[in-house]
Amino acid sequence: MSTEPPESTVSPEGSPEGSPEGSVSAPSRRTFIAITAVGGAVVVGGLTAGQSVFGAEPADAAEAPPGSRVSLTVNGERRTVTVDNRTSLLDLLREHLGLTGSKKGCNAGACGACTVLVDGRRVNSCLTLAVRLDGAEVTTIEGLAKGERLHPLQQAFIDQDAFQCGYCTSGQIMSGVGCIDEGHTGSPEEIREFMSGNICRCGCYVKIVRAVEQTAHGK
Repeated sequence: MSTEPPESTVSPEGSPEGSPEGSVSAPSRRTFIAITAVGGAVVVGGLTAGQSVFGAEPADAAEAPPGSRVSLTVNGERRTVTVDNRTSLLDLLREHLGLTGSKKGCNAGACGACTVLVDGRRVNSCLTLAVRLDGAEVTTIEGLAKGERLHPLQQAFIDQDAFQCGYCTSGQIMSGVGCIDEGHTGSPEEIREFMSGNICRCGCYVKIVRAVEQTAHGK
């Protein structure tokens, strides 16, 4: 006599024959696939309608970042603007006031293309928060000339041919003006030291130093 249990057969309804009436059995593979497909359609339909799988409503739009009202004097003109608290002085000048002479180079304070004067001191405007300058006086390259008369250092850059592509020129001139006002023009070596924060990729350093010397000493 064989000791193997009798082979179970599956009825058309998907439950093993001979199971006790009322007992709960696992669904067949076909039934499982059908349930999964229907459930997936419901979830997809819900997401398409703009609801999450947890029934939550779509998140509201993020709140606008905090802003501040800033008043400062730019090239002799009082300007008042409301800006995002994260706005740099460079972006304030270029994007809000339309003063595009100050260039955005590295945007990390390493090249000096964005140099302007704040209360007479040289600063990298890309690293300076605009909201911290309320009441300050800012001078950009656009504010150096007096009408048709160029600033002496602007004229010296022309005389000495101290630029090629010109991208760094506005920052070089603003830094040179600061260097002269600070009195760091005793020698070519001193000028190079105190202008070292401004990079010229065209390599016009010798002529830039000469232009600063010409302006500082009338050479």
